[in-house]
Amino acid sequence: MSETAKAIPPRLREIVEEFSWVEGQEKLELLLEYSERMSPLPDWLNKETNMEQVHECMTPVFVHAEMQDGGMVFYFDVPPESPTVRGYAAILGEGLRGATPEEVLHLPNNFYQAMGLHRVLTTQRLNGITAILAYLKRLAGRQNSH
Repeated sequence: MSETAKAIPPRLREIVEEFSWVEGQEKLELLLEYSERMSPLPDWLNKETNMEQVHECMTPVFVHAEMQDGGMVFYFDVPPESPTVRGYAAILGEGLRGATPEEVLHLPNNFYQAMGLHRVLTTQRLNGITAILAYLKRLAGRQNSH
C-alpha cells in the first residue's frame, strides 16, 4: 500500500477503491449515487444559524463539524441542483465519519486523483472539491487545538 493510501482513513479508502474500479461515465454515475445518498440534516442544524459556508466554492456549500466519540462528523448542505459537488461532499461526509482530527489534517489534498475524478470533472469542479477539503481541514484544526 502506498504512503498516500495509508494516509486515507479506512472508510474513505474503500470509497476511493470503489471509484478506481469504474471508468469514464460510470465514475459520474457513481458520484450521482453518492449525491442521492447524502443524509438529510438533523432538525437542530440549519445553514442560517449553525453551519459555515465554504466561500471558496462557487456552489453554496455549508458544513458543520462536531466530535462524536473521539471522531469527527461532518454535516453538509449542498443544493440538489449541484449533484457533482453534493456527491463529493457526501463522499467526504461518509468517508471521514469517525476520523480523528489528525487523520483529516493528514489526508492528501489530491486523494481524489486515485478515484480518477480528475479525468472526468472540469478544473472548476476540482477547485471546488479542493476548497471543500481545505475547509474540512480548517475545522479539524480547530478541534485539534481544543
